[in-house]
Amino acid sequence: MTDTWGRRLNELITEYGVPGATLAYSHRGERHEFAAGVLHRGTGVEATPDSLFQIGSVTKIWTTTQIMLLAERGLLTIDTPVRELLPEFRVADPHVTRSVTVRHLLTHTSGIDGDLFLDTGRGDDTLEKYVAACAELTQLHPMGATQSYVNAAFPILGRIVERLTGQVWDAALRTQIIEPLGLRHTVTLPEEALLYRTAVGHLGKETAPTPKWGLMRPIGPAGLICASAADVVTFGLAHLGTELLSARSAAEMRRPQVELPNRHSLGSHWGLGWILDWWDGLPILWHSGSTIGQQSALWVVPDRDLVIALCTNGGHDGALRQRLIEEMAGELVRLTPRPTLRPPDSPVYVDVERYAGVYDRRHVRTEITTKGTGLHARVEVTTPGLTELSPPLELDLIPVDETTFVGRAEGDPSWIPFVFYDLPDGTSYVHYSARANPRVA
Repeated sequence: MTDTWGRRLNELITEYGVPGATLAYSHRGERHEFAAGVLHRGTGVEATPDSLFQIGSVTKIWTTTQIMLLAERGLLTIDTPVRELLPEFRVADPHVTRSVTVRHLLTHTSGIDGDLFLDTGRGDDTLEKYVAACAELTQLHPMGATQSYVNAAFPILGRIVERLTGQVWDAALRTQIIEPLGLRHTVTLPEEALLYRTAVGHLGKETAPTPKWGLMRPIGPAGLICASAADVVTFGLAHLGTELLSARSAAEMRRPQVELPNRHSLGSHWGLGWILDWWDGLPILWHSGSTIGQQSALWVVPDRDLVIALCTNGGHDGALRQRLIEEMAGELVRLTPRPTLRPPDSPVYVDVERYAGVYDRRHVRTEITTKGTGLHARVEVTTPGLTELSPPLELDLIPVDETTFVGRAEGDPSWIPFVFYDLPDGTSYVHYSARANPRVA
């Protein structure tokens, strides 16, 4: 059966046009590693099980773990206001500046419009400068009112780690997690990644190597770890026992903190760092990650002693990920993951006019127009330095029920769920890609 997954990985990268992938899993104490395809289509370097991929936002679980380790030492609590730990911290809203807590940051409930991809340099003061730049960040929604993914929360948390440990984030990560777990293929800086077989992302319909390898250094605590799939599994296994965290801290990370407005894509709730879901009644911990042309995912099934990590570098890797986890979960532990939401068999008629408008958050503009009995979405990324790597996304939205629609771009097999909802103050939102997008026109 173990050889089957290596063959299956090769079959799936071909089916979904993915250049290369690595897969590792541990089940009841037995570990397995696989690789398929190439790290770079231009050079033809083969992927091997020890190859490094950018794990993107899976990094956020590592940064959360660092915070929990500091909490165990009594240096903070999850409900400590950020301002008490970083007196210089501020955002545009004075109330949020004073009141936002570590918990708000870990659960993406601060309301800060925080997809701040800002290059504050390669120096060891990069997070300090990044936190200073957060002073301009406005609110997407009132603090605690709903959930919306905040990348900026994690560089702020990384700066808290620096303040409390006296080390730069990269060094603290090594001291707190990498060295205690004996990880030999986990790094954070590009000059470190050069010492290993390292994947390059691929973009576009041609699935060509990206001209830009990675993001800027201050995004480190949010998404810049490079690691082998096997090292990611070792990290996941540490959350099944007390090798790294106490049982109490691990349990707190797993506890549901906020229900997701859009339960059709990632899961049902957010914990501390972890995305939480239930498959056939059993709790699932997981997180995915995306960088420039690369994706990763880590799944932990505590009640079945199963940890799986997958890393890919382009093509329709989101569809590959869903297919693979459905097959592995079914075969290894007889569980059925959350199914992909698809258009209904019979048409659903909805008053679509009420949802037409412009929805806007930092560097992402979503224009919703009516189209027949459904809607059409144009999503435009305007992030400086990344716009040329993210052409506008056009997709027709098909109603599933009164508030839920699904759509996919031409040629993409993955359906994206969109959920429309209002807050008690009357503000209208569309929630997709884990983010709340307020209606502005």
